[in-house]
Amino acid sequence: MKERILKSLPGIPVLIMVLLAGVVAIWLFLTGIGPDPKGEGVASGSLIIAAILLGIVAFLSLTGLYKIEPNQGAVLSLFGKYVGTVKETGLRWNNPFYGKRKVSERVRNFESGRLKVNELDGSPIEIAAVIVWRVVDCAEAVYNVDDYESFVHIQSESALRAMATSYPYDQHEEGQLALRSHANEVGQHLKDELQARLADAGVEVLDARISHLAYAPEIAQAMLQRQQANAIIAARTRIVAGAVGMVEMALEELQKNGVVQLDEERKAQMVSNLLVVLCGERATQPIVNAGTLY
Repeated sequence: MKERILKSLPGIPVLIMVLLAGVVAIWLFLTGIGPDPKGEGVASGSLIIAAILLGIVAFLSLTGLYKIEPNQGAVLSLFGKYVGTVKETGLRWNNPFYGKRKVSERVRNFESGRLKVNELDGSPIEIAAVIVWRVVDCAEAVYNVDDYESFVHIQSESALRAMATSYPYDQHEEGQLALRSHANEVGQHLKDELQARLADAGVEVLDARISHLAYAPEIAQAMLQRQQANAIIAARTRIVAGAVGMVEMALEELQKNGVVQLDEERKAQMVSNLLVVLCGERATQPIVNAGTLY
């Protein structure tokens, strides 16, 4: 089912003609039930019949009028057969026997409910997303699915569940995509997944973003401790790497400038002292050696 654009007549001129036809029908009816001009007092049956027929035509023509607002389309059908879609705005007129169903093409958005799913590593998480979408094919939206709005909501939750199981919550390896650290990539995946599911319903997905992401309450505390431990390990690793670099630089500068000559034992003691100073959590208390080095 593909959309076909159908032409329509301007509604204002048709409305004026229908009103004039109604006035004429009333005049004919009143004339027909009035006294005969020849004085015989017999009502003219032909005028009454003409008035009734004209009134019926005017009433049927009036039912052919309908209004279309900006970013809206009217899907027309004749006894169950799709005729076309009218997108011209304003008051329009088509065959009075056409069935009309209006479909909004405006941009719409909604936030899915918080879903409880298992991420790639099997940990239960809570996730929700904001979906921005609009109808681009009115005929497919009306005839390919029973209720396109309900279809969008259900398929969005299904796609969100499928996407959440494809990524871990946190990044465990270099270059690995994760729900928490790669929002743009994950959102694009969700958008592509939704577009594939909603294409047959004449719907275009404009954007899809995660709006809520958290561990499930039953494991939130344990996962918080794991995150804190990972952060401490990462910080310690960087501190130690920086400290080792500073010690190497200090030894190279001392030897290059010839400030002091140290044997291997004194070098090891100096390295140990510098690492304690640079890597310690608390400020160290210096001890001044008043004697000799040995």
